[in-house]
Amino acid sequence: MHPHRLPSLVLVLAVALAGIQKAVGAAADRPPNVVIIFTDDQGYADVGVFGAGGFKTPNLDRLATQGRQFKQFYVAQAVCSASRAALLTGCYPNRIGISGALGPSSKIGIAPGEMTLAELVKQRDYATAIFGKWHLGHLPEFLPMRHGFDQWYGLPYSNDMWPYHPETKPGTWPDLPLFDNDRVVNPAVQPADQEQLTSDYTSRAVNFIRENQNHPFLLYVAHNMPHVPLYVSERFRGRSQRGLYGDVIMEIDWSVGEIMKALDRHQIAEQTLVIFISDNGPWLSYGDHGGSAFPLREGKGTSWEGGVRVPCIMRWPERIPAGTVCNLPLMTIDLLPTIAARIGARLPEHRIDGRDVWPLLAGEAGARNPHDAYFFYYNRNDLEAVLSGDGRWKLVFPHTYRTMAGRPGGFGGQPAKYSSSKTGRAELYDLGNDVTESKDVAAAHPEVVERLQLLADAMRADLGDELTKATGSGSRPPGRAANQ
Repeated sequence: MHPHRLPSLVLVLAVALAGIQKAVGAAADRPPNVVIIFTDDQGYADVGVFGAGGFKTPNLDRLATQGRQFKQFYVAQAVCSASRAALLTGCYPNRIGISGALGPSSKIGIAPGEMTLAELVKQRDYATAIFGKWHLGHLPEFLPMRHGFDQWYGLPYSNDMWPYHPETKPGTWPDLPLFDNDRVVNPAVQPADQEQLTSDYTSRAVNFIRENQNHPFLLYVAHNMPHVPLYVSERFRGRSQRGLYGDVIMEIDWSVGEIMKALDRHQIAEQTLVIFISDNGPWLSYGDHGGSAFPLREGKGTSWEGGVRVPCIMRWPERIPAGTVCNLPLMTIDLLPTIAARIGARLPEHRIDGRDVWPLLAGEAGARNPHDAYFFYYNRNDLEAVLSGDGRWKLVFPHTYRTMAGRPGGFGGQPAKYSSSKTGRAELYDLGNDVTESKDVAAAHPEVVERLQLLADAMRADLGDELTKATGSGSRPPGRAANQ
């Protein structure tokens, strides 16, 4: 090489090295992507590694081997809107005035002053999208685009809130609309449209990942399935040994695989926290069109373990230990503050209920849950149970709940009728030794009952409790539509 060319070569190499260092630095400074896959009414035992039978979930099982299973993960309430409110705000849903399942006649929704996860990540300039079910208010001021999401494609509430519901008289429900951002693109969803929902949400999610591969993003895939009525695309119809329900779960599993492939294809898997959970337990009255919470007690619509404990898997290569299991409790309210701490975002100034539980996600030695207890409300504001922070003890208060009482559910999409049952006194269950909640041990552990009662009394002073006629002072009103 000519000696006069050496300085220019050195300059070129220096510039190239500087560019590489800049790119590496930018990647290191970039906060992680977050993908949350939230299914609807999928039971605790409806994932292969959690005990599923009659269908296979290879992509979810692979996600578990690459990440961490959470065997005692809870939703705040075992019903649609309340569960979603907790996930997206880090609050018990009754703290923000949301309960039950908001329908097309509802005039309330998530209040403008609440901070959603999408609004939180906007502090770090994230791209945000929800593909799927919203269910936090269907009127314009409550929709996702008003609460931090850049994109939305999906249904405003549950897919059974439409004219074809088998349990209701004609005319009970209005037509079910499909939204693309703030615009209704299909004012009357038909059965054939529902068959394509899972694949359509997946296609949108994959495209969103491609479009934002070089930018931090929050992707929230809120599947309508396997909530009844069940629909599946032609390619998965008849694929399982568990009828239509199994086919639907296999298509959801395929969707998870497509999202994982997209992250790998764009080489951003190591920069992405993936969270898979269900919004509550299975709808047992639908029998063969419902899932399984085995070996847990009861299902959706109850505060027993089968209603509030759900399958959960998280993956973040090099950050969450692969192939591991966490047996300590967590709840959806903890996700917002945990993500906030990972990306360097400020929590809202108003009170939230979740805590940063990163040591449990990361599998740190000696990690403990930071909560003294978790509280399970239902109906409008009934405190039905309290769980000790270590996950062992659950005190269930006197309340009425629905049950199939050991009877089989319905067949072919027609539900069987629930009966009502009632706990006559406070009952204590040792979940460490009795996950089925079959033996009341209150008499043998009065000190545990007293400790959990005191925690419950403190929560009643905060959020109230209609079962004991307690009035709290810490709740905030929901958003209300104009002139309501």
